[in-house]
Amino acid sequence: MRPPVTHHHPAGGASRHPFRPPVTHHHPAGGASRPFRLLIVEDEKRLALSLAKGLTAEGYAVDVVHDGREGLHRATEGTYDLVVLDIMLPGLNGYRVCAALRAAGHDVPILMLTAKDGEYDEAEGLDTGADDYLTKPFSYVVLVARIKALLRRRQGAGASPVHVHGDLRVDTAARRVFLGEDEVALTTKEFSVLEQLVLRAGEVVSKADILEHVWDFAYEGDPNIVEVYVSALRRKLRAGLIRTVRGAGYRLETAP
Repeated sequence: MRPPVTHHHPAGGASRHPFRPPVTHHHPAGGASRPFRLLIVEDEKRLALSLAKGLTAEGYAVDVVHDGREGLHRATEGTYDLVVLDIMLPGLNGYRVCAALRAAGHDVPILMLTAKDGEYDEAEGLDTGADDYLTKPFSYVVLVARIKALLRRRQGAGASPVHVHGDLRVDTAARRVFLGEDEVALTTKEFSVLEQLVLRAGEVVSKADILEHVWDFAYEGDPNIVEVYVSALRRKLRAGLIRTVRGAGYRLETAP
């Protein structure tokens, strides 16, 4: 028997909680049609419920579960716009939940929460298809910024041209990537990094520029995370496609 799910629906209440930032919202997150639906999978119940209260006050519709298996079930059966997923969970850990969702074809953005630190953990999560990370303890303001950034990228920026560079074709509206005749599946974060390089193809794009545009403001993690994503793009696309310019950044090379 599965444990009950805690639901938090956006209401205009003024309940107090330690994470609520001093901001005012006039419209529900997600626009007039419906609020964005978030799933929090976190076994630290006080943290999970505090985050849910704060995000509900931001205008999101939030569900909370505390077990990896239940989180996988809810994410598979529900129509969520984003999943906040802890790594250390009972039942199934966050890596396995994320990998199972991606294997089943679900492309919902996943923001992983980890108490660990270091590039190895980020790389492991990247391999399972996560889109972003926060290391505990984290700032609530940064969490909200990351969620908003992932949701903006999921919505897309409207009609955009298709960028063609040799045998690489990047559709920034549909957020699809083709290498020759084959479509390449990228995570939201991988696509965002590639997009920055594509929009400035032939130019050197610094690591700082990529961090600023892809991770937004107040990124507190290791700036070497950019290297992790560039390495993943090289594996999925072609090794020589993204050139490292020592001390300067990265440059997208076109095929001869």
